[in-house]
Amino acid sequence: MEWTGARYADTPTVEVRRRVEAPPRRVWELVSDIGLMPRLSEELQSVEWLGESRGPAVGAQFLGRSAHPSLGTWQTTSYVVQCAAPRVFAWAVQDPELPSAVWRFSLDALDDGAATELTQWMQLGPGRSGLSYAIDRMPEKEQKIVFVRLREFERNMGVTLDALKALAEEAEGAAR
Repeated sequence: MEWTGARYADTPTVEVRRRVEAPPRRVWELVSDIGLMPRLSEELQSVEWLGESRGPAVGAQFLGRSAHPSLGTWQTTSYVVQCAAPRVFAWAVQDPELPSAVWRFSLDALDDGAATELTQWMQLGPGRSGLSYAIDRMPEKEQKIVFVRLREFERNMGVTLDALKALAEEAEGAAR
């Protein structure tokens, strides 16, 4: 990731892509399984559906618990804002109208549906987040704080996509 100079109010984004040698339906089963995600993430520790939510659907809510060496531990409620199998699964963190972050998996069929381009995208803000408190304490370092966090997200997203790719391709190979 190259230096962007972005500030939090710019609602900066980061995106990572992988080609997966498995059809979108198989990849969808993985990206829409929120219970799988803590196994693939260093930061996300646990996740569970809330209320009557039992699976991915627009309006469904889930609780995530996370930990970071510099930021400590926290939990957030997320709201599914896009859910169209097998193409897109997205959620807003904390407040769907003014989220602290938005996360999205997009799946595009390749090779007549035999493979998938899997994209993970995230946006910081516009609502306040844990990062906002660090910026409040050191406003002169805002651009660096934002850049470092985006770079962490980019690295972690790459790890997650590589794990999803391996799982999808392993399952696809076993199905053949």
